[in-house]
Amino acid sequence: MIASNACAIIVSFRPTEAMVANLASIRAQAQGLVVVDNGSDGESLERLRLASQSFEFELVENGENVGIAEALNRGVRLAIAKGFPWVILLDQDSKLTNGFVVSMFAAWQSHPMRERIGSMHPTYRNPETGLVPAVLRAEDGGPVASITSGALMPAWIFEKAGWFDSDFFIDWVDIEYCLRIRAAGYLVADTTEAVLLHTAGHPKRVTFLGFSFQPSHHSAVRRYYISRNRIAVFRRYWRVFPRWSMLLMYEAFRETVKCFLAEEERPRKLRSLLLGTWDGLTGRMGRRQGL
Repeated sequence: MIASNACAIIVSFRPTEAMVANLASIRAQAQGLVVVDNGSDGESLERLRLASQSFEFELVENGENVGIAEALNRGVRLAIAKGFPWVILLDQDSKLTNGFVVSMFAAWQSHPMRERIGSMHPTYRNPETGLVPAVLRAEDGGPVASITSGALMPAWIFEKAGWFDSDFFIDWVDIEYCLRIRAAGYLVADTTEAVLLHTAGHPKRVTFLGFSFQPSHHSAVRRYYISRNRIAVFRRYWRVFPRWSMLLMYEAFRETVKCFLAEEERPRKLRSLLLGTWDGLTGRMGRRQGL
């Protein structure tokens, strides 16, 4: 069943054959599909070009990595220019379950305050473990913030809340935008009826001193952006949402501890964390060269 007014937006970066093949299932559930490529080359870019003809979707070739936030903005602008009143944002490795888009619209339709929803999110399930991550919830019952992949968003929210912050480049782009939606007086909601198969990072379960946990194993480069951008988010919103900011800060601290207890390349990741922390405190944003 096709949702006749939804355009899916995917940002690609050196996609594998499996990721490109996954576009067919996404295209089958949404009327429109825009793939914004962030500087892929060689075989991966040629795969996308061929797939755009086979699956009939718009391919935007940036020619360089402009970051996830700017790439999303370009995709959303194109979808809105084509007249779509809704967009669904997806990572290139996320997989839709059967009836995903229909279930997302049904969840929006049944929400008692649907006209105030700026972003509707699914339930996220790890395809390997089947685990569903815990969600920090607001007083209205919705998540305080959620990841971008799987988000169903009305076009009007970008007029009300603005575009994704390109200065973030990557990481915490979604959390910042969810808090911005809430600060503008709108809602972030979710549903258990739509399930997205999604894995954040490359989690591997480890045991340390009898405690079992799953570090994300993000790269040292990602560790820089995570460290910097979360400080930028805290600086922007701690006065508006003091309790949520403290809880997000606590979760960030726990995630950092897991990283340095069990991940590889710890010296390099420590350098990235310190550099990101310094840049976050001093307000240096945008893409960081030489990481």
